[in-house]
Amino acid sequence: MTRLFSGLLAVSLTASLTALALLTVSVPAVRAQDNSAANPVVATVNGTEIRQNDLVIAEEEAGQLPPMSPDAKKDYLVQFMADMILITKAAEEKKIGDDATFKRKLEFARNKMMMEGLLASVATAALTEPAMRSVYDDAVGKLPAEEEVHARHILFRAAAGDEKAAKEAEDKAKAVAARLTKGEDFQKLANELTEDPSGKANGGDLGFFTKEQMVPEFANVAFAQDKGKVSAPVKTQFGWHVIKTEEKRTKAKPTFEDVKPQIEQFVARKAQADLVTKLRADAKIVKNYTVEAPKADAPAAPKQ
Repeated sequence: MTRLFSGLLAVSLTASLTALALLTVSVPAVRAQDNSAANPVVATVNGTEIRQNDLVIAEEEAGQLPPMSPDAKKDYLVQFMADMILITKAAEEKKIGDDATFKRKLEFARNKMMMEGLLASVATAALTEPAMRSVYDDAVGKLPAEEEVHARHILFRAAAGDEKAAKEAEDKAKAVAARLTKGEDFQKLANELTEDPSGKANGGDLGFFTKEQMVPEFANVAFAQDKGKVSAPVKTQFGWHVIKTEEKRTKAKPTFEDVKPQIEQFVARKAQADLVTKLRADAKIVKNYTVEAPKADAPAAPKQ
């Protein structure tokens, strides 16, 4: 049911996300300079300060770090920042910043950070309780009722293509079905005879499941028979089963808390996509090139 809920959200969002196809929508927060006591100077390099918040940014940039103690990580990040400051100073002395390509890259980096900052702000502003509840109510209202069955089984395995093993498994299943018809206890026989390892400890109990969670041959029988009934032997890709349907119920729809992470992602991404769509609609974008339409596939040559 949760997968189905996520699927409904995905379908609803597809059109909006087209606007974000070339943008980074999972964005970090943009940190303002903070000279408070909570952001102390942890080191200096030729007089240039390295603050605690700088280490946070450096850790994001460094990516996955190897396992190390907090003190070792701090020292690693301080050295990372120190090297950056020293190399930057050397680059300034060589006037690397005056290069036209560098300036274009710097402008691109600035634009990207501005974009990320705005998208993060829009996402945060969109994540209100009423907005998320509205998305939840709409999606849950569209979920179809879904039946679940609680069943047990006794399995006799047979490898695919092994006709002898398949016949032996079928005979065993028929013998068990006959014993059950005479009134023997299903759970006891499952514990003694099933070749499903997990079923030997719990009387063949499979718990509750939906129809698509089982192979069709098994599910069709388990869902068709009344509760309390035991099936004739059923063949699947795993071998031969005898199935007992214990209970039937309508599966409960997910609660708000169950799917809150998916809702948060949906609301944030939709707000970002809506912003980009509006900005594109209000803008005049001139492209000084043409894009050739994809050619239809040529018909296959006739077989000789």
